[in-house]
Amino acid sequence: MKVITDKMIDQAYSDLRKTCAGVRNDYFGLLYLEKEFDVSQDKAINQVTFGGNDYGVDGFHFDKEKRNLYLFQFKYSDSYIQFKDSMQRLIDIGVNRIFSTPNVDNSKNQILLQLRSCMVENRSLIEQVCFRFVFTGDPKDAEQSKVLDKLREDLESKKYLIDDFFADKKVSFVVEFRSATGKIGSISDTKKTMEYKLNLKNMINKPGPNGECMYIGFIKLIDLIRMYKDMGQKFFERNIRYGLGSSEAVNRAISKSLKQIIFDQSDSPDIFAFNHNGITLFAEKIENNDECYIITSPRLLNGAQTITTFRQFLELNKDNKKLEENKHIVENITVLCKIITQASQEFVTRVTINNNRQNPVEPWNLHANDLIQLELQDKLKDDLGIYYERQENAFESINLEEEEGITEEGKAIQLVKLAQTFLITDGNISALANMRRIFEDDNVYNQTFNQSRLRSDTRQIVLCYKIQFRLRRLLQEIEEKGKNKYWFIYRARYLFWALLCQGMLNDPEINEIADEYGQDMSIQAQYTEYLLNIASTKCRPLISTLINDKLYADKVAEENLSFLRTNAAYAKCMEYAYKRWRWVEKKLK
Repeated sequence: MKVITDKMIDQAYSDLRKTCAGVRNDYFGLLYLEKEFDVSQDKAINQVTFGGNDYGVDGFHFDKEKRNLYLFQFKYSDSYIQFKDSMQRLIDIGVNRIFSTPNVDNSKNQILLQLRSCMVENRSLIEQVCFRFVFTGDPKDAEQSKVLDKLREDLESKKYLIDDFFADKKVSFVVEFRSATGKIGSISDTKKTMEYKLNLKNMINKPGPNGECMYIGFIKLIDLIRMYKDMGQKFFERNIRYGLGSSEAVNRAISKSLKQIIFDQSDSPDIFAFNHNGITLFAEKIENNDECYIITSPRLLNGAQTITTFRQFLELNKDNKKLEENKHIVENITVLCKIITQASQEFVTRVTINNNRQNPVEPWNLHANDLIQLELQDKLKDDLGIYYERQENAFESINLEEEEGITEEGKAIQLVKLAQTFLITDGNISALANMRRIFEDDNVYNQTFNQSRLRSDTRQIVLCYKIQFRLRRLLQEIEEKGKNKYWFIYRARYLFWALLCQGMLNDPEINEIADEYGQDMSIQAQYTEYLLNIASTKCRPLISTLINDKLYADKVAEENLSFLRTNAAYAKCMEYAYKRWRWVEKKLK
């Protein structure tokens, strides 16, 4: 295909904007259809969007010869991250509007009416629906993105809507990234919708506040294993933790219980459900056809340990004759199961957090797969080649040779420590006393991990993050200048870290410092010396002034130094710093 140039886009925009409206970049899609499929301009105009209300679809084309229906997103950019918002819109509402409820929104873009007409007219001919994401960058970069990988999976889980539209006809579902320069990425071909018939008896259901629905009943463990074998890691919905290992107490307890039920027969299979907290599934759809329940695109939200331990138990004992002899017992082991459907990802995450308060799963684990965490993982990898360990235990378990783009092999940036770094640079040092609340309170979490973090200088994030690994030495250096004079210094650990960050970020030569020490996770001797200088010449006098302030005299006399861990103390120090060196608050945004 002939490369689309800026001049070509400008010419099309100049020629057609009076009749088609829209913005300049809308005409990139128009030119792509003309060049890629040899479509006339008049026809292409009716197959691309100009303006908003597109629900994540910028264009379409039906190829009668290949029997392919193409749905496009166009980005005149070499940045794959530009697809994020429009892919999310496509997942949240677009696929549903296109294939299921086209007449809900009267303000929808005209292209959706054209698309619907094309689909209905050619329903019997279409054999494949292809979502093609077109930009000017390298498709390989898009495919390696953790954000787009998750969104691709979420999009593929909507295949059941396409199946419903085409009724009993089998239609393939393809997702691919392509460059307008001619580069082609790999194709993700989803040939079947993940549907499972389950013998779930005596199910009850509970409606949610905004149309959500929760079904409650008992599910066979062996059915969960079948789903896992069929779907692989997709079944775990990008599990909140990389794995706890077979030595964990919970896993040992499950294995022991299975042994007593299946081999020793000292316990009834019915007892397992009494002793187990249960599991939680999310499903795109659930139907009751009287004989059984059919669930579509299930994802395990809670209970990965149970599934992996049970599968490992079956694998380790596959040569044990008793396993085959007692197959009927295995088939009758059930657990309590909650199936949530018709719910947003945010709703499911919140429910999962509240359902795990009694379990040894920390709230930050439950946020490991949030889109912002995936975006931060992409940012650290793309900018500096640093691995972001958003999933607990992931870094020690992965093969770095298979993690393309990771060049820093020594250390990873960890989720909780990164949260602390953001809080420290925001001056919110009091929040560090209760890190659980940061991840349990949606408002606080969203403030800590907001979208502006993605626009910050990654080198500066690394500089501030690494300080924590030299804090003890820096504090020790201050204490050695006078143990009686600086007896309080260790109580001011977080305040000291925050002031070190501000001293560094307020350095007129911060870009040179970031270039020298912010490109990787190593902590060079020269960087430590640089921090020691800030600690001694700036942070030490600031905290000394704070301690001697009349405002805190009574507290210091009583050796009540809790004020050193407050935001007010930080703010006071920054007042002193402005008067002395004109420091202003610099945040990682």
